[in-house]
Amino acid sequence: MKKQFFLIAFCVLTVVFATQSVIGHMKALTGPLFEWDSTIYDFGTIEQNKPAEHVFHFTNNGDVPLVISNAKASCGCTVANYTKEPIAPGAKGFVSARYNAAKVGAFTKTVTVTANTGEEAIVLTLKGEVKAAE
Repeated sequence: MKKQFFLIAFCVLTVVFATQSVIGHMKALTGPLFEWDSTIYDFGTIEQNKPAEHVFHFTNNGDVPLVISNAKASCGCTVANYTKEPIAPGAKGFVSARYNAAKVGAFTKTVTVTANTGEEAIVLTLKGEVKAAE
């Protein structure tokens, strides 16, 4: 009877420790992970009718390739472009935003980036002020 008890206890403990090991290993895996150099860019003052462009750089600090599925600008006055191929772990990628400075005054525009990171979309922000052309 004692032998059966110890055998069952040994089996239960083995299963518990094996399960904890698997869960711990799964938590160590991060998947793809953005690390941005910056998510906000201030152009300062720019001249009217002279488009301004900024390139946001990031590194995939995850352990699997990162894939951007979309980079959507907040309005028609901003055009976004991005790294189309999968970004390997440790590799760098970009999202560029080109603002058409047609309207005089302060502006704040965004580009929403969606990827396979499992987190919510990333919002990149452009801001500045357009001065009338002289």
